[in-house]
This record gives sequence, C-alpha cells and structure tokens, in this order.
Amino acid sequence: MLKANEESLGAAMIPSYDFSKANTIVSVGANFLCSWGATIENTKQYGQTREVGEGKNEMSRHYHFESILTLTGANADYRTPIKPSEEGAVVIQLYNLIANKAGRSIVSGGIEKPTLAKAADELWENRGKALVVAGSNDKAIQILVNGINDMLNSYGSTILPNLPVNYRMGNDEAMATFMNDVQANRIGSVIFYNCNPVYDHPMGAQLAESLKNISLSVATGFKEEETGTLCQFLAPDHHYLESWNDAEPRTNHFSLAQPTITPIFMTRAAQESFLVWSGEEQTNYFEFVKENWRSRFYQGGQFDFQTFWDKCLYDGVYEQTAQGGSVSFNGNVSEAASSIATNYKPGDLELVIYANGTVGNGSQANNPLLQELADPITKVVWDNYVTVSPKDAGDISFDESHTKLATITVNDKSIKLPIMVQPGQTPGTIGVALGYGRTKAGKVADGIGANAYPLVSMVNGSLSYVATGVKFQKHDDEDYQLAQTQTQNTYMGRKSVIQETTLQDFNNGTFEKEKFRPVVNTWKEKDHKIDPEKMTLWNNYEYKGHHWGMAIDLNTCTGCSACIVACNVENNVAVVGREEVINRREMQWLRIDRYYSSDANADDWTGAEKASENPDVVFQPMLCQHCNSAPCETVCPVAATTHSTEGLNQMAYNRCIGTRYCANNCPYKVRRFNWFKYHDNKQFATVNTSMNTDLGKMVLNPDVTVRSRGVMEKCTFCVQRIQSGKLSARKERRTLKDGEVVTACAAACTTGAILFGDMNDPESRIAKHLKVRPTYPDKPYVNDKDSENLRAYSVLEEINTRPNIFYLAKVRNRDEANV
Repeated sequence: MLKANEESLGAAMIPSYDFSKANTIVSVGANFLCSWGATIENTKQYGQTREVGEGKNEMSRHYHFESILTLTGANADYRTPIKPSEEGAVVIQLYNLIANKAGRSIVSGGIEKPTLAKAADELWENRGKALVVAGSNDKAIQILVNGINDMLNSYGSTILPNLPVNYRMGNDEAMATFMNDVQANRIGSVIFYNCNPVYDHPMGAQLAESLKNISLSVATGFKEEETGTLCQFLAPDHHYLESWNDAEPRTNHFSLAQPTITPIFMTRAAQESFLVWSGEEQTNYFEFVKENWRSRFYQGGQFDFQTFWDKCLYDGVYEQTAQGGSVSFNGNVSEAASSIATNYKPGDLELVIYANGTVGNGSQANNPLLQELADPITKVVWDNYVTVSPKDAGDISFDESHTKLATITVNDKSIKLPIMVQPGQTPGTIGVALGYGRTKAGKVADGIGANAYPLVSMVNGSLSYVATGVKFQKHDDEDYQLAQTQTQNTYMGRKSVIQETTLQDFNNGTFEKEKFRPVVNTWKEKDHKIDPEKMTLWNNYEYKGHHWGMAIDLNTCTGCSACIVACNVENNVAVVGREEVINRREMQWLRIDRYYSSDANADDWTGAEKASENPDVVFQPMLCQHCNSAPCETVCPVAATTHSTEGLNQMAYNRCIGTRYCANNCPYKVRRFNWFKYHDNKQFATVNTSMNTDLGKMVLNPDVTVRSRGVMEKCTFCVQRIQSGKLSARKERRTLKDGEVVTACAAACTTGAILFGDMNDPESRIAKHLKVRPTYPDKPYVNDKDSENLRAYSVLEEINTRPNIFYLAKVRNRDEANV
C-alpha cells in the first residue's frame, strides 16, 4: 500500500479510513474487522453503519470477496468465495465496471463473479459515500483499488489522506536486503528493538544461522524470544505498563503512556538504554519526553507548561489541527493490470496464510487467555490447523469424526497440521494461521502448532501471504483431536434462538415479531394456544428498586470476542487448557455462539445440521440470562443460587456443594463447575499461569472471589461493579445515574452491541432502547407489541424462564433473505 500510494497518489503513506461514512463497502480479501488496518477503529465505525431501529431505517451494505471465511466476511451482507489467484482479476473487473460508468478507459484481465456487478452499481450510486479496500500486499492490486476510490470520490470522505497513520510502515524490500547483508557478512552490528524476525519473518532461519557472524548483536524486549536468545546481549526492557512513552499513531494525534506499576524486575526502558549508548546527557526518559513536549507543543499563553503537561497527562491525548490536503490519482492502471495477469497464475490448490482473531501474529502467543479464546469462526482453542472446504474434504475422503494430520509444502518448505473442515471456504484453497510454532515464547506457547511464516514468499518486492504451487498430503495413519468450544454449527431453524430478517422486510413491516413468538397448547380445548408467560406456577417478581437488564444487538455484534477476554480478566475466570476443553470443562462465563445457515428444508432435521457451502453467519453472545423464573434456583437443594431483589441470579459460593443440579436444569448451558482447584494445582501450572504463581496472581481482581473445587459459577452481571457504583452514589448522597455501572463485557464491546442498565429507570438507555416499563407481578416485561422494540426477543421464550437479557434480531441488508 505504501508503494502504491507513493506511485499513484504522490505520497508513501497509509491514509486513515472512515467506515462510518460509507453507505456501500466492498472488500476484496481485507479482513478489516480482525487483522487489516486499525481494526478496533474500523470495527467501531463499521458498527455505526450497521445500527438499525430507534428511528434509523438505513444501514450500510457490505460486499465481501475472499477465499477463507474470515470474521469480516462472516459479517458481510453479500459474501462471494474466490480463490487467492482471482483477487487481482476481481479488482480489475470492479475497476472496469466503475470505469465504464465514469467514462474512463478499461484494462484487461477481469473476471466475472456473483454480486460483483451489483456491487459496482451501488458503489457508483453512492459516490462520495463508498469505500473499496483490498487485503493484498501487491502494489499493482492496490494501485487499481486507488483508481476505483478516485472514481468514487472516496478521498476526503471515506478515505482521509490528510490524516496518514504511522503504523504498519515496514519495508519488505529493505528487510530482505538486511537479511541478505547479514548472510553476506556485510553487517557489523545490529540492535533489534522489541522485534522478533527470527520467528516472524520468512527468512528467519537464514537470520538465525547468520547472527553468529555479526560482531555485535543486541536485542531489547520484556520477555525472552527467538531472536533475543541468539543475540550476544539481551537488554531487558520495561513492560509497557511500567514505562513512560509517547506516540503519534496518526498525524497530529499524539498520546501519552504512563506507568501503572513500579518495574517488577531489574529492567531499564529501552529508550533510556538508547540515550545512554548514544552519549546523551539526559538519560531519564521521562524528563526527555517531557522536555520534547515542552519544545514541540507548548505555545505559552494563559497556562504555564506544568498545567499544560498535567492536562495532557489527564486527557491522555493531545490533538493538533490536521492540515487540509487532497490527493490526485496518477497511477498507471494498465501497467498494474498487466503485472497482475503475469504474477497470478491459478493453481490446483492455493494457500492463504492469515492472522486469526486470537493470537494474531504470535507476539502475544504466550498469553493463556488468548490461547483459550476460541477462534471466532472455527471455535478451536490451543491449536492451529489447516482449513479445507467441505467439497475438498469429500474429495480426499476426509471424515470429520476422525481428524487427520496433513503436510503442507510450499517451495520445499513443509509444516504438518491437523485438518479442519470449514464451511464457506473456496474449494481448491487451504488456510493456515500465523502466530503458532513458537520455540522461545514461554511455557504456555512453546510447542503449540507449527510456524507458517516460512511459507510466506517474496513477490515483486513485497511479502506474499498466498501461494499457488502447494502440495497437500493427508496422513491417514495419524489421528489428532482438535479442542473446540462449539461443535454444533447450525441452530436448525429454531426461531426462538436466532431471529433474522432483511432490512427491506424490517422497514416495510413484513417482519412480524408474532410469527417468531412461540405459543403453547393447553389442555382446555383443542388447538387452544396461549403465550408461555401466561402458563406458569410462579408469580412475577416486583422490583421496587433497580431491575438490571441487558440488551445484545445481533446486528452490531461482530463476534470479535473482546467481551470474553474482558469477562475472564474481570472475574478471575480460570484457564483450564486443551485437554479440559476437549472434556467440555471450559470455565468461561461468556461464550459467543457462531451459527451457520443451512440449505435444508424446514422438515429435514438431519440436513439442517449441515451448514451451507457459503453460509450466512450470525454471532450470539451467550451468558447467564438471569432468568426471573430460573430453573437453577428451584432445583438447588441448599439454596446456593437465589434471586436478588434487583433481578440478578446470585451464587453463594460458600453454600454450593457441587450437586450440579443447576447446570443440568439450565437450558442455556452457561453454568460452569470447578472440577479442580485451578488456582492452586500443579496440573494447571503451565496453562493457568495467572493463578498458579505469585507473580501471576498479581493480575487477579481483588474484588472477585477466586472459586475453589466443587463450586458452580457463572455470570454475575459484574455484581462487584454494581455494588461499587451504588456505594459511590450513597457516599455522595445521590441516586445512581444511568451509565455509572457498566459490565466488563459491555465496556469492552467496540461497537456498543452490549447495553447494560436499570430497566426500572424510564430514563435509562436500556429502558428507552427496549421500550420497557417497570415490572409488576401481573404484567409482562415488555410493553405490548405496538410500542415495544420490534427486534427485541428472549431466547427460548417458550419455556418461560423470563430472562433479563434481550436480544435484538439480526438484520441483513440485502434484497433476498437466506435465513
């Protein structure tokens, strides 16, 4: 992208993107919600375009073309599978379709694909509010993408070249030159500043072999890694939470980092080391940063510098006015198209190397929370694998009930991985994730999976994460079991679990909640059916004070799983490891169920279990529903699980004797049983590092009990946060304000898909969002159908558990439903 922008826009920069301004988004292999660009910012902006309801009847339309099923592709309205070798041709065809409308010359080499012409029409209709992105690391493809965005008037609206970013600025050619210079003994000394090219560069093995020939090699870092262990000197750096620092992630947007803890070990900030080694007089990095801000940003005026500095520290950020600017496209699209035609030859089997949504590039692979975080798509933990399409799996007679290992070979370099069948993957392709195969990362990560970086190649001066000359050999004599947190791929048409519609049906009123609302037969007379809530042994609770509830919008939940990590950290949830996950003993309080659509008929229950070849995907966060008629409460023999006066399903850990009756009776399967004493057990010392070492225990939340063996646990709606908010309000002699209590999952949700609050407060966001009113024993929770939020529903309404969590139905912005 840097080279393409330099050649076609006149500046070697990566601009900022604003997905919130885009009515039509087209992505060709750019997983912008997971690993492309500023993913958190992209997700936030993207979520704003996907909100519907509350007077908003429009949403963006997202077209996605990709080879493997990614998080971004799973959220698209129209997803089209393509092979990696077709990415360039798809971009060429899109360029030509737009060029025809703009009156510009076309280029050769395009290829027709479903929805491509439709995407081009809508991009043209939304000029100035359209955005096209591509994930390829090929300059030629990015030049054509720039040409498309230029014709769509995207620069200055959805693309902001006047706000270039200062990350992902690596130069593949320069790095390859360095690698070759090291091998040729042309390098006398080298400092590796918190980087690990021995592991995460395709020429890493070559570097590892050649480092011993360098006179002086130094590595900084806060942990031991593959590169540092081969250097002559390892200079331990502070952890970033122990350090002062500043940054300019985007031009004229500055930030400050402050230490939150005194350094634990005998380390020194790498920047201070550089100051000492360079002979600077000022070697205190805090003073160095402060003086730099004085000279660069302080303009005098009514405040002295200390006041200005204190305000910057308090705010954490400092922004200067961005300089206005525009770019003019001057790329050679014909030459770019010719380069694509030359370099992209189709293969019988093509490989995609990608960064997944858990360990990413592998730099954080030693974090057990990330290893036990299920991949948003495959739901696999503690492993990497090679994904194949269902069609290809059938061609090689692969039986999913007995996972086999396979050897993948590219350019005489091979790795061996278990096979994972992935619906939505393009036939003729395989996918392998980066970030695994570590050897010096630590006791958690070392030995997990295989390193895919050696399979990356150099094409036209840039690293290419796709390959066509791929050999694939299945080993029928080698079995392997993958640990998955979800093995049921479809919801088999259960409308009380997932409700979906199209934007068109939602807006014209054909999405009728009543057709999804379950009813039950009574014994009184034939075909006499009533709402489940009218058939109960229990009276409703009357909540005179707070009534806590949650709303989860399936339309803005991207499945990123940030909420799961936040919940684990906040509530001291134990990590159990691969074997225990295989035994179905994971402890996470919150999971995200990923469901695929099926092509089977409604009465074909066997076929309904099989996902479509190119399925629609919906993500559903599932946690304790805090039912008002909770089955767990009625079966507990010791009253360890009870109902609070504020709507919470509570757990008294000290009363629990571990009968597990509550788990057996929970229809949502969200209760977790401590089979072991995870926080003090040598069996889990490797995977559960945060609970089994004195150092690791420093990360535990002191406000939350660490549970012991034999105790049942589950989501508490972060009751410790509720109590803290109430106590703060009481000390200040005032009522609790809406928004003062936020659960960990809601705080971590980038798109705001999770909303928590007091449903008894008519002015709260959740009450207005759901259109609920204070509840009484003889009244339902939600107003009548004429005034309630049309999309709000409860999971498994027919069993009348009356949850305090409401889901908002999934809305797809396309012309035809396929749900």
